[in-house]
Amino acid sequence: MDYVSALVPPVVMAAFFIGLVVTIIKSQGGPNKAKEDAAVDMAIGRAESAQQASRTDGV
Repeated sequence: MDYVSALVPPVVMAAFFIGLVVTIIKSQGGPNKAKEDAAVDMAIGRAESAQQASRTDGV
């Protein structure tokens, strides 16, 4: 019975990991894709505008 108690934690962790990967894959694309793309575009725009502002302030 020691081998069962030794194998249970890795099997449980593997099951949770597989569930996590499946959840990540299912959440890609679809209606979430537009929201994620918009958020990334906004963050990039903010970073670029801040970088341009620091260039003009430093000159």
